[in-house]
Amino acid sequence: MITTWSEWKRYPKAVRGERLEAPIGPGIFEVRHASSGALFAFEAADNIAHALSSITSGPKSFTSWFGKRDPVTSLDLEYRTFATSTREEAKVAAERMLGRREAYLSHVA
Repeated sequence: MITTWSEWKRYPKAVRGERLEAPIGPGIFEVRHASSGALFAFEAADNIAHALSSITSGPKSFTSWFGKRDPVTSLDLEYRTFATSTREEAKVAAERMLGRREAYLSHVA
């Protein structure tokens, strides 16, 4: 089975009732800043949807009781996914992608 990256999607904002669209199975996800394209998160996961949903939830802090917003939830992020059959396939694919990225950056620099 040949899989490819999904299209880039805006990270949903729960206060607006938006929902995350991602596979419930294993794979890789990449999250970046929409404005700059800078990498925010990249990971192989057993459950892509769960992993993506936990990125912005973060731990509850004492300061959140006083109306301070978590800076992660206010960021303008977008994400894409790459589904795999197993967690092991996801790990191997992520390592290969990181290796390619490092090789590319070493030639550009």
